[in-house]
Amino acid sequence: MSDLEATPAAQGGTHLRMPGTPDMASPAALINPKADLAALDDLERHLYAHRYAQIGIACFNGSIDPERASRDSGEALAILEQEDHELLCSEATGAMLDRLSAHIELLSDTQLAQVKVLRRDRASLVNVPADDQAAFTRLTNEAYEVWRRAKGAGDWDSFAPYLDRIVASLRTIAQCKDSEADPYDVWLDEHERGTNRAFYDDFFAQVKNVVVPLLADVMASRRRDVRPYLAGKFDEQRQWALARDIMDLEGLDPKGTLLVTTEHPYSDALTTNYAIIASHVHEDDVLSNVYSMLHEGGHALYETGVNPSFNYTSLKGGTSSGMHEAQSRFFENYVGRSEEFAPHLHALLAKHFPGQMNRVTPRQLFLAANRAEPGFIRTEADELTYPLHVVIRYEIEQLLMSGEAKAADVPGIWADRYHAYLGLTVPDNTRGALQDMHWSQGSIGYFPTYALGSAFGAQLRDAMIRTGLPFSDLLAKGDLAPIREWLRLRIWQYGRSKDSASLIEGACGQPFSPTYYTDYLVEKFSAIYGL
Repeated sequence: MSDLEATPAAQGGTHLRMPGTPDMASPAALINPKADLAALDDLERHLYAHRYAQIGIACFNGSIDPERASRDSGEALAILEQEDHELLCSEATGAMLDRLSAHIELLSDTQLAQVKVLRRDRASLVNVPADDQAAFTRLTNEAYEVWRRAKGAGDWDSFAPYLDRIVASLRTIAQCKDSEADPYDVWLDEHERGTNRAFYDDFFAQVKNVVVPLLADVMASRRRDVRPYLAGKFDEQRQWALARDIMDLEGLDPKGTLLVTTEHPYSDALTTNYAIIASHVHEDDVLSNVYSMLHEGGHALYETGVNPSFNYTSLKGGTSSGMHEAQSRFFENYVGRSEEFAPHLHALLAKHFPGQMNRVTPRQLFLAANRAEPGFIRTEADELTYPLHVVIRYEIEQLLMSGEAKAADVPGIWADRYHAYLGLTVPDNTRGALQDMHWSQGSIGYFPTYALGSAFGAQLRDAMIRTGLPFSDLLAKGDLAPIREWLRLRIWQYGRSKDSASLIEGACGQPFSPTYYTDYLVEKFSAIYGL
């Protein structure tokens, strides 16, 4: 039986405490397989119920909740965090997991993966005081609401004290997790296991060595005056109808996907049967809607493509931020910004905006979607300039976490780096350091995974083509089912049971290499701009 055909431990048990006598709490005790597997299942089901509530609360707080609900939802999240900590970090849980680890011959492949992931999750939390973790949850929930108001007003000063508090808390918690490691390295590894500053310094150096001169060549090209063919006003209600058609085209099940509105797009899933996509539309930029939906749809496809038998276990969901961004950036860029797929997006746009699309061809749509032009907003950036936006955030995070910069310094550093890397003068904080929600949520260490995910996706695309999948032909037909199935079999179905490094090597036949990403960018933009 393969690890994905094996069924989880039998469902049962309804109490929070681990079963057993004091002797059972000793790792050296003789194992009672029935009791320990029941305890494993009991733990998993309670953690699942908490996770379901936490994801729902977090998603609705960013979309449908009224402003006054923020403190209440934050308190609910903090309580759930404390109970998670109690469940996962108790001595009884540790002993039970140790006993099961010592008798792997008694476990199915799925149970073995559960024990591995739970032990890792427990190790990450066990030295962090539960009160500190809960206080951090309350802080970030409040900070998100402050950020949301500050962004609209361009008011960095109101958000800055929260960022300083968040950074201080992250340093403290990182020291609890690993007192010998650099705090920023701890959080980089938290978002993508096996990474640290040395890894990302090398990765970004390789990317910058290609992107910076390539962008300079593009900017000097005679073809750089590609017109923004889709200028004009696009009715917002029609854009939401377009968004639902994009979900269908991408292959999302409307019976299992909820679409809501938000300030900053995001997505998550409570189970493989229930994904949430939160997006926004801009009247003067229809492509923002198109590519936000493709991006968030990629996340949702990953979450709903996990083996359904993992739903009530710790194996549910994507394995890392980097692998998650690999899926979102894959559908946004390698599918959505390809010339072969442009006719299908053009047809949907023409359906909802026939007058405005009358004189726009699929080729022109492709060129408009791939116009390489430095801009202020990361989420709206073209493929070529996008990693430079990520580099800027990575460098600022290093300064914050090392104590070399405070929140008050960020807008100035931001302006300097945007001028140095992209030649831009940042006009205001709304289009500057307040544009992303991630820092308000405490997600320092997440940003680098956007560029890493793009590179993962390029290597997966290469492997598809190299192993015989007719990638271009499928895009031209608008048939994404074989592409989804390829990813489901090699990436999605494994959930958290395998790490990114293992998934990349299994799918591609070799370890991760940034060369596939940089080669792709050179080939694509050289062709578009005649370099």
